[in-house]
Amino acid sequence: MKKLFYGFLLLLSLKTHAQESITFQKPSSEILALADYIRPPQIKISSDKNWMLFTYRPTYKSLTELGQAEMKLAGLRINPHTNMESSTIFFDKIALKKISENTEYTNFEGMPEKAALSNFVFSPDNKKLAFSNTNNSGTALFVVDLSTRKVKQLTPYNLNGTLTAPFQWLKNSLSLLITSLPKDKAELLDPSKDLPTGPVVSTSDGKVSQLRTYQDLLKNPQDEANFETLMQSNLALVDLEGKISSFKDKAIYTGISFSPDGEYVMVTTITKPYSYVVPVSYFPQKVRVYDRSGKEIAVVNEVPLTEVMPKGFSSTRSGKRGWHWRSDQPATLAYVEALDGGDANKPAEFRDALYTLSYPYTGAGKLIFKTKDRYAGVTWGNDKYALVNSQWYDTRNKKTFVVNPSTGESKLLHDRNSQDVYNDPGDVYMEKNSLGTYSMYVDKDKALFVGKGFTKNGEFPFVDELDLRSLKKKRIYTAPASELQERITQIVNPKTGDLLISLQSASVYPNYFMKNMKSGKQITLTALENPFKSLEKVHKEILNYKRKDGVELSGTLYLPAGYDFTKKEKLPLLMWAYPREYKDKNTAGQSTANPKEFTFPSYGSFIYWVSKGYAVLDNAAFPIVGEGKKEPNDTFIEQLVSNAEAAIDAVEQLGYIDRKKVAVGGHSYGAFMTAHLLSNSKLFAAGIARSGAYNRTLTPFGFQSEQRNFWDDPALYMTMSPFVSADRMKTPLLLIHGGADNNPGTFTLQTERYFQALKNLGAPVRMVILPREAHGYVAKENIFHLLWEQDQFLEKYLKTDSQTNRNQ
Repeated sequence: MKKLFYGFLLLLSLKTHAQESITFQKPSSEILALADYIRPPQIKISSDKNWMLFTYRPTYKSLTELGQAEMKLAGLRINPHTNMESSTIFFDKIALKKISENTEYTNFEGMPEKAALSNFVFSPDNKKLAFSNTNNSGTALFVVDLSTRKVKQLTPYNLNGTLTAPFQWLKNSLSLLITSLPKDKAELLDPSKDLPTGPVVSTSDGKVSQLRTYQDLLKNPQDEANFETLMQSNLALVDLEGKISSFKDKAIYTGISFSPDGEYVMVTTITKPYSYVVPVSYFPQKVRVYDRSGKEIAVVNEVPLTEVMPKGFSSTRSGKRGWHWRSDQPATLAYVEALDGGDANKPAEFRDALYTLSYPYTGAGKLIFKTKDRYAGVTWGNDKYALVNSQWYDTRNKKTFVVNPSTGESKLLHDRNSQDVYNDPGDVYMEKNSLGTYSMYVDKDKALFVGKGFTKNGEFPFVDELDLRSLKKKRIYTAPASELQERITQIVNPKTGDLLISLQSASVYPNYFMKNMKSGKQITLTALENPFKSLEKVHKEILNYKRKDGVELSGTLYLPAGYDFTKKEKLPLLMWAYPREYKDKNTAGQSTANPKEFTFPSYGSFIYWVSKGYAVLDNAAFPIVGEGKKEPNDTFIEQLVSNAEAAIDAVEQLGYIDRKKVAVGGHSYGAFMTAHLLSNSKLFAAGIARSGAYNRTLTPFGFQSEQRNFWDDPALYMTMSPFVSADRMKTPLLLIHGGADNNPGTFTLQTERYFQALKNLGAPVRMVILPREAHGYVAKENIFHLLWEQDQFLEKYLKTDSQTNRNQ
């Protein structure tokens, strides 16, 4: 009896130590000073480049906001009271600046109280700004006149923004098309109270498919009914006086697009049957074209339920897809159709074909161009010029063709590795045309490209002029080297050479300037201050090094302010990383790290801890390379360890760190990386893994960039699962996960089961589940507590000399 009693006490003791009752904590003062900052505004430019919109929002959401009503249906998370996605970011204040006059306005008459603003859209004539405001009763449309700064509410709080933007401007700038809730909206069902009328049954017709794991799917007839209730809308027109007129009756609208001339509108609706195994994007769809009065012109496409997909990232569904209006013509539709049935594994001379379809939008389309790889987008210019892209995932190859839409003639412009950042030609400049839509700028058979300009020696943005006839390029502008990093936001006027640029440095917050690329003259447009003053004197450098097989690597190294380079105190090192797959060593070794990029710390890295006396290697390169017929993941673990070893060696050789006090961390796939490094090396004293996946048998039809499924290579999936090697994990590990993770594959269960395995195997592990958080964390209480947990953990295992935490 005594043995039983003491055994019971022992169980209680174990439970007490395993489960802590803890309230939300705040990190140390050094970290809190950086984390508790005022978020600078986001900036949006009007299409005439004459207005800058500044939108302000709280730095974090609150836990209360995350506790809002939420329904998880068909891969979506919807607030049933506001009819918006529950992850929507709201802004509480705006400001406007007239660029031509360098005048800023902050007062607006008629703004809603306790504003929760979103969906900011300038009118086509750039004289007004539309936005939505959301409160506990719903979402409404507001418009502000830019000349008077007067705000007017145009609709009741009954807009529906679940599947589409809740409104869009008509071409005349005098009316907007809105999605509003039906007056006969049904009551939502409570699956816990409404008794089912039968079991849930799913069947398979025997076809092979490669669908990945999804979250928040429909589960029963009650979910189906609630899905319809929340997604259904009426389409209506509202003028600037608030007069509303019906356009189309109740349906589930998932796409609404006006023709460039404004005469027609293409509408995509979701139809039955719904699915319990795929999200809403795979549900049956019907695409119709209406005229301005709402009269149906044609049904241009019908897509069945897609529950079967061929294997491979270069595969797609069969049938017509990618419907859009040709932006350089008044009312011509364009679409793509797979010539190989969408199956990348099937031999085919041509994979896809691009077609156009003119009024009355019936019959066969006009063939524009066929691609030997998978179609990857088109940029329309005029009747002579369009740019058509194709790509093939297995080789990472990307091609761009200059195509004559009238004759079908084509020339190959670019043929490159899509991951080759040093030879990236940039993006073609698009300008608003006479129809009010954006098309490729063409002047005397010449186009312009704006590139980021990454090189081995730094970042030098550029503007190239392309002769579309000869395909010869001429560089007409390159950002000069200076202490500040220049980045081109957009071309303002190609004739005069005016550019909108930003300038920044490690300690100078990015601000905007108008610059003439011919004269070099600049006009200051913004003067936003650095919100992280305590990091201004932190040492920042780009560290370039190689791993054993010669692959070039890099990372951004931070050392505490005032670090004495003569004494070289040995600091603990924190390494933050994320693995990326490549098909060749040359592109894997390219770096976009920039010492002149503004240092913007966030919970998403370890940068905060440079203020606590740690050395930090941020964004350490962790390429996983598989050349030729080899796949990157064939040697995933070996390459992970080699990357980590090379990084630690590089910093140690500089004399900055104590090699015995190195921690590694990562989020999502970086957490997966962290778990593998602790199980398969003796390089680290501790690790922090956030919102990761650890058992690949729970994602059996592919993960990250892996196209093979579990049954193709069971050994690979087992080797790639940290869960399987949990018995080898002896290094202290902090596991963190959002309690409501919505990312496919990283179910919260992944961390819970991995923790259970590690705990039972005697590993030193701590698990923290952040309530109500999805895959990315947003609540102030959770983020501050996360930083506290990490701080306590790192202080314990990296700052205490008595700790030795190597795998044995």
